[in-house]
Amino acid sequence: MKPELINTLKTYNSKQFFSDLIAGVIVGIVALPLAIAFAIASGVNPSAGLYTAIIAGFCISAFGGSRVQIGGPTGAFAVIVYSVVAQYGVSGLATATLMAGIILIFLGIFKMGGLVKFIPYTIVTGFTAGIAVTIAFGQLGDFFGLSPDFSTPMTILGEEYSKMPGDFLPKMIAYVKSAASVNWYSFGMAAVCLAFIFIWSKFIKKIPGSFVVIILATVVNIILEKTCNLHTDTIGKFANGMEHYVIPTTLPVPQLPDFSIKTITSLFPTAISIAVLAAIESLLSAVVADGMTGSKHDSNMELIAQGVANIASPIFQGIPATGAIARTATNIKNGGRTPVAGIIHAVTLLLILLFAGKYASYIPMPALAAVLINVAWNMAGFSAIKTLLKGQKSDICVFLVTFFITIFVDLTVAIEVGLGFAAFFFIKKMIDLSEVQNERDVITGGIKSDQPAENLDIPKDCFVYEIEGPLFFGTVRKFELATERAQANCKVLILRMRNTIYIDAGGIKALEQAKAAFDRKGITIVISGIHTQPYLLLEKTGMADKLGRENIYDNINSALNRAREIIGTQEKSKDSGSGPE
Repeated sequence: MKPELINTLKTYNSKQFFSDLIAGVIVGIVALPLAIAFAIASGVNPSAGLYTAIIAGFCISAFGGSRVQIGGPTGAFAVIVYSVVAQYGVSGLATATLMAGIILIFLGIFKMGGLVKFIPYTIVTGFTAGIAVTIAFGQLGDFFGLSPDFSTPMTILGEEYSKMPGDFLPKMIAYVKSAASVNWYSFGMAAVCLAFIFIWSKFIKKIPGSFVVIILATVVNIILEKTCNLHTDTIGKFANGMEHYVIPTTLPVPQLPDFSIKTITSLFPTAISIAVLAAIESLLSAVVADGMTGSKHDSNMELIAQGVANIASPIFQGIPATGAIARTATNIKNGGRTPVAGIIHAVTLLLILLFAGKYASYIPMPALAAVLINVAWNMAGFSAIKTLLKGQKSDICVFLVTFFITIFVDLTVAIEVGLGFAAFFFIKKMIDLSEVQNERDVITGGIKSDQPAENLDIPKDCFVYEIEGPLFFGTVRKFELATERAQANCKVLILRMRNTIYIDAGGIKALEQAKAAFDRKGITIVISGIHTQPYLLLEKTGMADKLGRENIYDNINSALNRAREIIGTQEKSKDSGSGPE
């Protein structure tokens, strides 16, 4: 294992540095409002978000196994962090984060990065959507300018609260009870900011709308406060209950958190939750980055980098960090191709902290609420949910269970219960399918089982891969590796599925990703000998249309004929295009 920074520096040049410089500066600007917003949503000081983005962002890029990963605080951690701070305080959070970092390093050293692939796609989609809902609804207080009165304890569901509850349902009830305190100026500002961000993203991609709206809202608020006597909460006024808070313009002195036996014992489950979430989100982000750049990350080295980042972050008063999909995508779209871009992003944030940090105190809270609601909207994954809800009932059940438990109970419990449900449904499906395995003549929608073929005449530019057994979340990685090898020098890839009697949402997602990767290389996927259940799921999710119904066949010989047709058409097109004009 070796950090990608070392690998990329071997062939590094000034042209690439210029691209990384531009990308790093842009991502740093994008990360600024997000780092502050995520810190406030997590119930900690705004400065903690900046410290995390600087320290953890630098570590993840310097030591990571991905060339383009951008790390920092993310919305996924807001729910966990808020709960930990409410129960154990900031010092308890620091201890849990550092312990999670140690766990992540051990996961990387013992090469456990591949195990994250065993978490089903339905569970990931479920808890991601659940976290998005929690983040969005958690901003209602700042969005409407509510002022819940906790001067006397507020009774909610039979319990008394002297401050804003951390759990979803009590928090919503507290908001409802304080509905009469709506600040219409705050609401108007938040609504305008949210609309601005959505409209801006439709027309301008290079400059982030969240950064623009934060600057404009801050300037407008200062003007209206002085001229029209309109007031709303800002970071410097009543941020987390503190008046006149000012973000420090220097990094804090390193300090180790408490490591007593009692603290370690009580916080160990929380540390595991942070480590698991950091591993899942960072590796998912790295996979998305691989698809955008065509590169390949080292999952074990990435886990080690995440561990180093989550050890360093709390030492500098930061919060948990992981790879951020949106910021990573922004980095790629702006030309970042090496870890140098991520390092420049951290340096950019450090310079902003040193020279302009004090001005962040004037940022209005409604504007940050609008930024976070926009983040939650993008994070929810509506297209993925829509596809899932068209699928089989077991996938829908696992998704909904994970989704609702994430919102109303706890993320760790959601993952545990989701895994239990996924395992149960998978085992049941395997048992059900094994009972009808020998019914080889079942026909559905014109698709029937493939027949054995001898002496196949395979065209030169065609690869044939046979999938043995089900294509589900546990076998997706093998499928990905096989399709990666097939991208070398072929024009048609035939996936022979005569022995694939089951496919789940993860398998559909793998097929979709393979299709996107092959399209970029001009390679056509042809399916041969598909069974009833896989074909019905392709139909329900719309994957049959994406692959092209003309590329799905009931036997290998028809699929080979289709391959010859595609190759012949490409050859004719190539020949006709090479002649004189």
